[in-house]
Amino acid sequence: VQLQASGGGLVQAGGSLRLSCTASGRAFSNYAVGWFRQAPGKEREFVAAISRSGGRTQFADSAKGRFTISRDNAKNSVYLQMNSLEPEDTANYYCAAAPYYRNVRFTNHVDYWGKGTQVTVSS
Repeated sequence: VQLQASGGGLVQAGGSLRLSCTASGRAFSNYAVGWFRQAPGKEREFVAAISRSGGRTQFADSAKGRFTISRDNAKNSVYLQMNSLEPEDTANYYCAAAPYYRNVRFTNHVDYWGKGTQVTVSS
């Protein structure tokens, strides 16, 4: 599976962005998908994840209530809608695919990583 994240950019605090993760290769619907982010000098951290069918989702505490995640398997895509953005959300955002939803939030269980897309939130 090859993953490509897009949709990042510069936004003011309080604004919104929608990130997309588009896959090619093996059956995308066989994988749970997670979003992670990494700010300069910090470790990569989990943000949100969605199950293979899209019926289950999970979020980091920092994302709850502000971010939503969805997927369209017909389009081989997963979306991260980010609202009420804060400067602390500034990071490079990565999408990732893992075979099991229960483990997708752990980087060592990810099978495939996409290249990141930069999100910068100005105060």
